[in-house]
Amino acid sequence: MDGTILWLTGLSGSGKTTLATAVATRLRPWRPVEILDGDEIRKQLSPDLGFTREDRELNVWRIGFVARLLARHGVLAIAAAISPYASSRNEIRRLAVNDGVRFVEVFLDAELQCLVDRDVKGLYQRALAGELANFSGISDPYEAPTHPEIVVRTDRESPDVSAQKIVDALVALGVVRNTTTDQTSSV
Repeated sequence: MDGTILWLTGLSGSGKTTLATAVATRLRPWRPVEILDGDEIRKQLSPDLGFTREDRELNVWRIGFVARLLARHGVLAIAAAISPYASSRNEIRRLAVNDGVRFVEVFLDAELQCLVDRDVKGLYQRALAGELANFSGISDPYEAPTHPEIVVRTDRESPDVSAQKIVDALVALGVVRNTTTDQTSSV
């Protein structure tokens, strides 16, 4: 069974953790899956890091390293991290390909106002008011992917629809077999 990195990127509140969980739940009956949540990795492996560009890139590199280790052992590693810089995501892709690991980038696209509206912690309001520095998409850049393999519009689709689009795309890309017709196969 070939391992793959499924890299979910998008602004805060775009649904990365929600979709990672939904996709993992759909695919676990057919193959090993692990979720590498950006917030959780930051808490467990990167508590020493802040939110400078260098620190964000190092955190993304750490997530990518763990994802590659898992994928080399046949796991579908789902990374759910803002990963705001295209250069960081491209480097993770390059390293994965060099290791013989497939890399599939998923862009969770959503209009800013939708993210502001669904932000229960008020982080966007604070960032827009200038009270929160280094906030991706507001006071710090977010470089949207230019050629992701998958795009979901989380401001226009339910989490269930977006998760199914990701699973369907993984089937079309050959990462997993059609889970609706072949429930005994993996890969």
